[in-house]
Amino acid sequence: MDLNWDDMRVFLAVAREESLSGAGRVLRNDPATVGRRVQRLEEALGVTLFVKSPQGYALTAEGERLLERAEQAEQSFALALEETQGRAGQLSGVIRIGAPDGCANYLLPQVCTEICDAHPGLEVQIVALPRVFNLSKREADMAIAVSPPTTGTRLTVQKITDYRLHLAATDSYLRHSPPIETLADLKRHRLIGYIPDMIFDKELDYLFEIGAEKADFASNSVSVQFNWIRQGAGVGIVHDFAIPAAPDLRKLLPDQLSLTRAFYLIRHGDDRKVERLNRFAQALCDGLRAEVARLEALT
Repeated sequence: MDLNWDDMRVFLAVAREESLSGAGRVLRNDPATVGRRVQRLEEALGVTLFVKSPQGYALTAEGERLLERAEQAEQSFALALEETQGRAGQLSGVIRIGAPDGCANYLLPQVCTEICDAHPGLEVQIVALPRVFNLSKREADMAIAVSPPTTGTRLTVQKITDYRLHLAATDSYLRHSPPIETLADLKRHRLIGYIPDMIFDKELDYLFEIGAEKADFASNSVSVQFNWIRQGAGVGIVHDFAIPAAPDLRKLLPDQLSLTRAFYLIRHGDDRKVERLNRFAQALCDGLRAEVARLEALT
């Protein structure tokens, strides 16, 4: 049987989504049709590619071998597009970035707008989720994280930049609350932070740094926390690069508590051959470094 690219698209979608319904959403096709396509592919190859279980569709050993070949074909196709569409030096097509919502809300919009202004044919999608992305399933073309992954041998990791965080509250809250002169004074204040059992990365356990056991107002979203703080609900730890978005916010005890974290760019190892993604990744990292420095200088 001669495999074509459409066969590979169907196979890759099911392998990555691990379900016919998920693959159908990616392919914009109904699950029954996807299922028939997979069955015909298996019959034509004379092998079983997937094992169905209550958890979904899992690859067999033959499926794993085909996955490697299919991803190579996918990269070859992308390289061919680069050669035919990239002659004018312009980036085009869709690039999806996964990022924690602090970065997605306060940095990526302006950075990606500047990149897209220079490359009008480029479409950028930002997926803001407070969790780690699965690049092997191609949930995103690249992801930004607050710590390098400890698993995933096929991933490449690049440190983008450090950023700082401080305690902060609004002027209005501070005017009607007990004074804050030491970290011990925080016991007399309402604290805002993450839901403890939903902290997906130890680097985000900010309240541990001040010895607090729990937050009075908690969310898995840093943007919700930020909005609580700027509404005067209490005191919380804020990214310095977000402070300019709320002029009423004030840093607290910067000489007693100053946190430093870092952003990392994570990519699928095979994408190192795709010049389009390499160029975008470089522009993204340069832009994020410059934007963090600009915003932190304003605080």
